[in-house]
Amino acid sequence: MSEEEKNTTIYVIGHCNPDTDSICSAIAYADLKRKLTGNKYKAKRAGQVNSETKFVLQHFGVNPPGYLPDVRAQVKDIEIRKIQGIDRNMSIRRAWEKMKDNSVVTLPVVESDNQLIGLITIGDITKSYMNVYDNKILSTAKTPIVNILDTLQGELVAGNPDKIIDSGKALIAAANPDLMENYIEENDIVILGNRYESQLCAIEMNAKCIIVCDGAPVSRTITKLAQDKDCTIIKTPYDTYTVARLVNQSMPISHFMKQDNLITFTTENFIDDIRAVMAKKRHRDFPIVDKKTGEFIGMISRRNLLEAKRKQLILMDHSERSQAVDGLEDAEILEIIDHHRIGSIETMNPVYFRNQPLGCTSTIVFQMFEENNIPIEKDIAGLLCSAILSDTLVFRSPTCTPVDEMAAKKLAEIAGIEIEEYAKEMFTAGSNLLSKSPEEIFYQDFKKFTANDLTFGVGQITAMNQDELEKIKDKLLPYMEKAFKDHGVDMLFFMLTNILQESTELIYQGNGAKEVVANAFNVSNPDEKVILEGVVSRKKQLIPPLMMTLQQDNN
Repeated sequence: MSEEEKNTTIYVIGHCNPDTDSICSAIAYADLKRKLTGNKYKAKRAGQVNSETKFVLQHFGVNPPGYLPDVRAQVKDIEIRKIQGIDRNMSIRRAWEKMKDNSVVTLPVVESDNQLIGLITIGDITKSYMNVYDNKILSTAKTPIVNILDTLQGELVAGNPDKIIDSGKALIAAANPDLMENYIEENDIVILGNRYESQLCAIEMNAKCIIVCDGAPVSRTITKLAQDKDCTIIKTPYDTYTVARLVNQSMPISHFMKQDNLITFTTENFIDDIRAVMAKKRHRDFPIVDKKTGEFIGMISRRNLLEAKRKQLILMDHSERSQAVDGLEDAEILEIIDHHRIGSIETMNPVYFRNQPLGCTSTIVFQMFEENNIPIEKDIAGLLCSAILSDTLVFRSPTCTPVDEMAAKKLAEIAGIEIEEYAKEMFTAGSNLLSKSPEEIFYQDFKKFTANDLTFGVGQITAMNQDELEKIKDKLLPYMEKAFKDHGVDMLFFMLTNILQESTELIYQGNGAKEVVANAFNVSNPDEKVILEGVVSRKKQLIPPLMMTLQQDNN
């Protein structure tokens, strides 16, 4: 396996309305894969963590997985060219050299805290050299003396290198001193040679800076006079012609950089979204900044978009496209671990698919730990056991198998919990729904399904108290109509399951839903609700009859 493959993060993620099994199996399977391969596997969630799952995670001291609502390729999935930001006072010459050394045409300009303040391009530098006819450009650009020293490979004979040229023009003292007095003004920058009289005249005319060419010596008298008059003296080995050509390259890039309406992206931006923006602009490079801090990170170009890597996923506890995280079609699915019916997800390549008729996906994960002789740590055991107890309703659900019960008991021993007592605490925490909004209750455990051309949604909550279920139902009934319209499904069903009584009250919405319920469960004249005795499992007792009825009606 290449280094690149080793450094790629593979996300282990459940369905978009995650229950305890979806979250816990993802965390445990990521742990198993890391131990087996040494590679980067990270558990993620595609929805909010419900009350029951929060209790489980807190009980075993495990942080909830990070939220990943969309798995389309993002800027962080492509190669971001790392380049150090430059200071706004850097000279044009230094910026040009930095571009050549790094084989780039754009440099980011940053403040001391690495906040992006501008961009300088090779085009900006070209314009600065070709379009400047103003002899006051050095002062207009507020050129630091230190830049002139660096650009001319100069030696500071007198003056302060930290000073800024902020007034005056630049000129060459080619005439004799008598004529020089007519055009040298206060604060000018004078380029001259080794003539004592010219140097003296420039200083006496209150020039701000004189540049002595050809490495000519500067007398002590001239140096002392310059110090007294606060005039900077720079000695350079270049001749007058070369100095005249080079001196403008000492200007700071801040005078030429782009700083208004900068187009920036963050690592969280989706490739699809920025592709359209890039197409409208003729920029070669675009800066990337941190979404939270605004700090500069690096640069990308249109070419980088061609190299975008699809996110790699392992799907847990589902194989239905309607239940999956957004953007799934743009991701690469590597594995699917599930205990439900085989759904509608299609893959580009063959994948590892493990689907077993068990009561819980976490039972499958437990088996895989044992098959690979990997010890299960206490917190992971607690998560897996909790998921099995939740999905099987403490072994009361018809989906529960002897394998699930055996796995839960082994895991409970490792986790140090007493099953009945712990399960009661867990279900109590999960059924504390009266303080929640109808929306929060509805989406605690909601999934979509497809039968031929029909789409329907099924939600479920479980409780150990019938009075609580009645109050929850009163909150849910008015919300059902809104949820039905929001999802655009053909039918909507919701299960209010009493764990102790092992029964479910089913409420529903949608044209034909009443007839489907009547046919599926052999109920005559159902109202807006129906009591299903002995029905506690959505997967095994509700979905199959609904599917069969819908398929028969369609035929």
